[in-house]
Amino acid sequence: MPILSVSEIERLSVAALERHGAEPAIAAEMARAVAWAEARGNRICGLYYLESYCLQLESGRVNGTARPVVNRARASEIRVDADAGFAQTAFAQALPAGLEAARETGMASVALYNAHTCTALGYFTEAAAKAGMLAFGLTNASPIVAPPGGKTRVIGTNPISFAVPDGQGGVAMLFDQSTTTVALGKITMAKAAGETIPEGWAIDADGNATTDPEAALGGSLTSSGGYKGWGLGLMAEILASCLGGGRLSRDIKPLKAPEGEPHQIGQYFILIDPSESSGFHERLSQLAAFVGEDEGCRMPGRGRQPEDSVEVPQAVQDQLLALAGQ
Repeated sequence: MPILSVSEIERLSVAALERHGAEPAIAAEMARAVAWAEARGNRICGLYYLESYCLQLESGRVNGTARPVVNRARASEIRVDADAGFAQTAFAQALPAGLEAARETGMASVALYNAHTCTALGYFTEAAAKAGMLAFGLTNASPIVAPPGGKTRVIGTNPISFAVPDGQGGVAMLFDQSTTTVALGKITMAKAAGETIPEGWAIDADGNATTDPEAALGGSLTSSGGYKGWGLGLMAEILASCLGGGRLSRDIKPLKAPEGEPHQIGQYFILIDPSESSGFHERLSQLAAFVGEDEGCRMPGRGRQPEDSVEVPQAVQDQLLALAGQ
């Protein structure tokens, strides 16, 4: 497979997004998000989504000239109308207000609504952690998950992410995971490759376990850990949609469809300032040491270095160059 530098991926992504209707500042932010995901091996949230971004910019499903409105509704509550634009650019504009509120009150919520899918939540929580905050984030998505024992889709993969600052401008811990057994992209990629999926990932439309990705896409993904993951998925749904102001998953149309009405998804973040917690970083370091006592064990995300260059399938490289007009 071809090898591309992450900086080249970012440069070409900027060109592609601008070429399809994104303003330069918006294109730059989204290209950073694409490159961030690729550098961390998260292909599902990287170039895999770029064509969708471009086609939806062209069709108007996502607003490439969005002007997010940031409102500090209460001392510790930030609400952001993303103006049917990308969640990444809305969050970037809202983060300074969220940080200010958290430093003043100890804890603040940042609720985005009327937003496009946020793709990798870790991109958001990492930014807040690097600014010194513990950051908890979640979102909902188009419906693909039925309740345990059922077969009717109610919620999306509804991922959650948590990031912890290391006190030196870096990140001591970061996880970003769907509340389903696997992300939806794993199923679609298996279908595209003509592969089967492991049993336990999904059920078909009749509620039966399946290893056929096409049947899975017509059925439902399973919640991670059964009722435990289902509860976390509902938590994400309630905070991002019911409280944050986004659409319920049942009303969100397929995320990658090139045309249609805007996503109007919600993303919800909680920022916690640890600066007044005496000994926080010392105890955190002790915890990390305990976790690392066994060889090969570490805090999630700790010590993981982004790659400077990544392998990209030839078809993906060709698509990237075509989208960028090169």
